[in-house]
Amino acid sequence: QAQLVESGGGLVQPGGSLRLSCAASGFNLDHYAIGWFRQAPGKEREGVSCFSRASGTTYYADSVKGRFTISTDSAKNTVYLQMNSLKPEDTSVYYCAAGGLYSVVGGCFEHEYHYWGQGTQVTVSS
Repeated sequence: QAQLVESGGGLVQPGGSLRLSCAASGFNLDHYAIGWFRQAPGKEREGVSCFSRASGTTYYADSVKGRFTISTDSAKNTVYLQMNSLKPEDTSVYYCAAGGLYSVVGGCFEHEYHYWGQGTQVTVSS
């Protein structure tokens, strides 16, 4: 059974850092594009960062470019999102997802991702 489980969320002060993890089971993440999405209360879910090992492409939303970094550990079948210089507007539930698309250069789009985690809350507040 394919499953994604996020962890690493929490409460952090503005300017702080967090690293989110997303562990996959039941399938090999290396064969899929991987995305991190987030959804704040009252807002639509948005793509934050996506990565495709097959095409070597990576995408970051303008709002996180230079602050967030997506990475993977094939041995652990896990994807990470390192978040630095966090801002209150980064407060959201963060989801990881996996999809069968080849390139992510155009962005992260929900409908292209088939497997989803349950989400982890990130709150940036003083």
